[in-house]
Amino acid sequence: MKIRNVRTRVAQWSGETTPLPPHFCTNPMDLLALPQASMKTFTFHGWLIVEVESDDGLVGIGNAALAPIVTKQVIDEYLKPLLIGADPWNIEFLWQHMYRKTMAFGRKGIGMTAISAVDIALWDLLGKAAKQPVYRLLGGRTKERIPVYASRLYATDLETLATEATRYKSEGYKAMKLRFGWGPTDGAAGMQHNVDLVRTVRQTVGDGIDVMADAYMGWTLDYAKRMLPLLEPFNLRWLEEPVIPDDLRGYAELKAYRTIPIAGGEHEFTIYGFRELLEAHALDYIQFDTNRVGGISQARKISALAEAFSVPVIPHAGQMHNFHVVMASLNSPMAEFFPPVDVEVGNELFWYIFDGEPKPKDGFIDLDDNVPGLGITINEERLSKFKVIE
Repeated sequence: MKIRNVRTRVAQWSGETTPLPPHFCTNPMDLLALPQASMKTFTFHGWLIVEVESDDGLVGIGNAALAPIVTKQVIDEYLKPLLIGADPWNIEFLWQHMYRKTMAFGRKGIGMTAISAVDIALWDLLGKAAKQPVYRLLGGRTKERIPVYASRLYATDLETLATEATRYKSEGYKAMKLRFGWGPTDGAAGMQHNVDLVRTVRQTVGDGIDVMADAYMGWTLDYAKRMLPLLEPFNLRWLEEPVIPDDLRGYAELKAYRTIPIAGGEHEFTIYGFRELLEAHALDYIQFDTNRVGGISQARKISALAEAFSVPVIPHAGQMHNFHVVMASLNSPMAEFFPPVDVEVGNELFWYIFDGEPKPKDGFIDLDDNVPGLGITINEERLSKFKVIE
């Protein structure tokens, strides 16, 4: 089997979007106090689709959500020429070839996102060629079903927040995550607003449900240290991305407090980046995203490394490329799940572009032993609602 073609498309949403209210979610732009410095900065309404076709007619599907137009250019200009005519079963060699060819500019960020999208497509292709789900190629099942947590509770009015949390509890979720809406520029009053969010969810769902909270890189180390004592009474399972990803020492200092577990890694890349985090004892939970971190080829290595440090891996986002990694790793106790909603931030676009994403039942999802590859297909009919860039 040889690779015959690599096709890339960017699907840009052209339909209605849900407006984001002020303080919807903290983010790194908040510190600049610019008029446009809101969560709108971090919305993404485009998605990259990658299809790797073999000479026997099989097609592997990969994807990426970060900077899709630029990521597409990296694949078209730098990665595709390396892949045409290659044997996809040499997947480790191909990953190393892509990584080393683009090392001068591609070690992190967009370059690694491009490699991730291609690598995911290659694993999907291999699963289809072997007539096996990808998790079987990674070692098979480590659990009957995957527990998932509802990841949707943004900083809205408290009544709406409580209603949404109640719904997730009634649907059988045993864990859910909310977002903070206020950061350092909002002062002590904003800190109390953050506490109100956490208190509302905790009082709504009770002590038998895990509650996590996400600052999405929007705090400083000083602010996070001030917030920790205020959050301690609510027994959070973790505090996510309290500071920017480059502040490794900040993460390590917060983790050393040992009052609330610290999670992160959504914006880190490759086994080398996570080796630094692990050796610095900076995280209690690792949250790479497979379509950013270097694809499945890197995700499985990072999962193994984290296991040696006894640090659980719970990938960012749901989506099949993450679910297969979780299914095959005993060190991944659960997965994130974005419930389907109208288009707002952008995570929900996966539901619009791809078919095959499982939906939870009583807080669990399952993967089908009889579906080869990742188990997703592209909904070409629904792409008519997008502007598609070839």
